[in-house]
Amino acid sequence: MGIFSRLSDIFNSNINAMLDKAEDPEKIIRLIIQEMEDTLVEVRSGAARAIADQKDVARKLKKLEDAQAEWQRKAELAISKGREDLAKGALVEKAKVADMAAHLLEESTHLEETMTRHEGDVVKLEAKLREARAKKATLQARHKTVKAQVRVRKNLHDNRIQDAFDRFDKVESRLDRIEAEAEVYDLGKGATLADEIEDLATSDEIEKEFEALKAKVTGDSAADEKGEESKPSAKTGK
Repeated sequence: MGIFSRLSDIFNSNINAMLDKAEDPEKIIRLIIQEMEDTLVEVRSGAARAIADQKDVARKLKKLEDAQAEWQRKAELAISKGREDLAKGALVEKAKVADMAAHLLEESTHLEETMTRHEGDVVKLEAKLREARAKKATLQARHKTVKAQVRVRKNLHDNRIQDAFDRFDKVESRLDRIEAEAEVYDLGKGATLADEIEDLATSDEIEKEFEALKAKVTGDSAADEKGEESKPSAKTGK
């Protein structure tokens, strides 16, 4: 199973569990990045172990190469001394060492392939982490905006707001009743006898003043007309 397939399985299991619990989206984002960071650490640890194993295999291969060369030298020495039996025995040992070296070469090849995969996984994970971290701020901003919108809409549809407006209506109705009660005291209250007599006296005084003013104005007008008639004519000189 590839590292990304395993990582995907981890994401799916954890995120699905969190979604079932209605977890905070920001918490899910942090979990995704944390899982990727943990996986990156794990991949790098695996790569470090592979490098150490490669070095160990390389040292063993060097020893086996030296051993093969040494058995080869011994086989040649035995032949030079006329000991073919010893030469054959040396060649058998050399073959055993060569067989061990072949297995180590296969292991070294496997380790190289593992290192190549680790290297590729590290590069991909680092790229994905950069992308995830870049998206984190945008997703968090979107989440805050959505939470604010939900809060506003929830408040708009909250019964407490409607209850407050209902209380306003009750206050207005109460004020209407109080004003009506105040106006009731003025209903049916006509002028008293004293008020009517006072009004009559005031009317008489106004009437007298009016007649006096009228007589004065009329008298002044009549005097002016009489004065004009008594003046001598300019043509007769009288």
